[in-house]
Amino acid sequence: MRFVYLLRHAKSSWKTGALDHDRPLSGRGRRAAKVLSRHLREQRIEPELVLCSTARRARETLERIEPALGTPTVQIEREVYGASSDELLERLRGVPDDVGSVMLIGHNPGMQMLALALALPSAGARELEAKYPTAALATLAFPGASWNELEPGTAELVGFVRPRDLER
Repeated sequence: MRFVYLLRHAKSSWKTGALDHDRPLSGRGRRAAKVLSRHLREQRIEPELVLCSTARRARETLERIEPALGTPTVQIEREVYGASSDELLERLRGVPDDVGSVMLIGHNPGMQMLALALALPSAGARELEAKYPTAALATLAFPGASWNELEPGTAELVGFVRPRDLER
């Protein structure tokens, strides 16, 4: 079984006047990343590979959760920024077959559309369709022998958490 973790970056700040690519996390985003980091640690979610957008808010999200991820290979990729669901799927198909799990840290609408495309119909998928907020994590299990076999409707949505679900 292969696992795909689709993480939408944490909430960014619009107050700085920065260009979209350069927006930092907001206070709420930093808090959400901290809560998510605790969840990742508690659930022992340790992807072998992390593919992260070059956008500042995505990189700052990664910085805050990375200590909880074990020792993954991390690749910061410009192509993830603004990518469509089809482009993200193509990138996942290019993951080496010796990698069993991958986390993608990116942006909507691509992340939500990819999760919906990959997931088999379920109650969780309907919830994900309603809203994929910042710092939400969708976990999909895929039985293929090769990442190249990843196709729409071939994965089971085994988890979908939002920061509000994790706050104590």
